[in-house]
Amino acid sequence: MQEFLISTSVVALAEMGDKTQLLALLLAARFRKPVPILIAILLATTINHGLSAVLGQWLTTVLNPNVMVWVLAIGFIGMALWMLIPDKLDDETDSINKWQRFGVFGATFILFFLAEIGDKTQIATVALAARYDSVFWVMLGTTIGMMIANAPAVFIGNKMADRLPISLIHKIGAAIFLIVGISTLVQHYFF
Repeated sequence: MQEFLISTSVVALAEMGDKTQLLALLLAARFRKPVPILIAILLATTINHGLSAVLGQWLTTVLNPNVMVWVLAIGFIGMALWMLIPDKLDDETDSINKWQRFGVFGATFILFFLAEIGDKTQIATVALAARYDSVFWVMLGTTIGMMIANAPAVFIGNKMADRLPISLIHKIGAAIFLIVGISTLVQHYFF
């Protein structure tokens, strides 16, 4: 259950102000149909994070355990630093227009899936699955974390985004990543 709770909280915090959350705001403003947008985000995230969790598990089978500990620790500490750099969404209007022919659901699914590739929440999912040896609970936790951050963005839009202390949220997320990274080393070498 620890892997689920950590995965949910870390990704929910990491997603605040992230480019995919900004994309969710843009899609909601453009299409004004929250239900298909949320379903598409859920499906795109489940598939993306499911594949990412499987990749994380696979990495544990091909890397030496000592190397894996260092990769994970450095990865989590790197994620902590990355959390402190605010995301910016490039002008996605052209992308939305390009995929609009697939409808609200199709455009949202495609754009969200593509935007999530290489994103910090996807990389966190890989690392969390490798760290906690649980594809299902990590995938479920990271997906729920994404929905916790994106559902309000879709329903409430820019009004709520302007009131959230994004910098503080990023610092809390960075602290959690840092703690997980350090605890990975401590648990491996001292317990």
